[in-house]
Amino acid sequence: MSIIQQHTAESLSDAWRTINIDALQEDSSLNFDTSTLHPPQPEISEAEIRQLAGQVRQLLRGGDTEGALRSALEFPVYNGSDLAKETHLQTVIEVLQSIKASDMTPMLQRIYTSPGGSECLDVLMKYLYKGMATTSPSTSSGAPRTPTRVTPQQTGFSQIGSRPGAVGDSTGAAMSVLLSWHEKVVEVAGLGCIGRTMTDWRRV
Repeated sequence: MSIIQQHTAESLSDAWRTINIDALQEDSSLNFDTSTLHPPQPEISEAEIRQLAGQVRQLLRGGDTEGALRSALEFPVYNGSDLAKETHLQTVIEVLQSIKASDMTPMLQRIYTSPGGSECLDVLMKYLYKGMATTSPSTSSGAPRTPTRVTPQQTGFSQIGSRPGAVGDSTGAAMSVLLSWHEKVVEVAGLGCIGRTMTDWRRV
């Protein structure tokens, strides 16, 4: 092997690198704890979610739909069991379905202009997207999902439940409600709400 060939072979190998360059970079993961980028979220139990759902329904029975929506959005389930997350999603959707279309924009504007209102609408957008995925007529494997429907109640709010034989109608009704809210949230909070929802590492 010639001198030139030997030099080229050594240059292409990693044997010459005796210093860990990554440790000299300020933004290298070796110089700080990457777990601090995602601070721990408090875990919310199923019992707490059921208690919150009861409080939200009590507000709905009293006619305070805005208070019910605020209560549901101020306590998103970022860290909890799948059942707790699903239960809270159903609570949020129940509140959304109980609000009249004419009240949606004024209510969102009041929430948005209040302290912490922007965060509340971001949380709402997360639940809207999750609700859209949940009410999808089929899963990736082609199996139908459990549909949702709106049933008027004497208490003044709606309940979500399955209705055999009406998959298309119930799923379409639920999706229509979510899409209407999505449109109103974007009108009030702007397109930035979508960007923040997509890039936030916290998942409901």
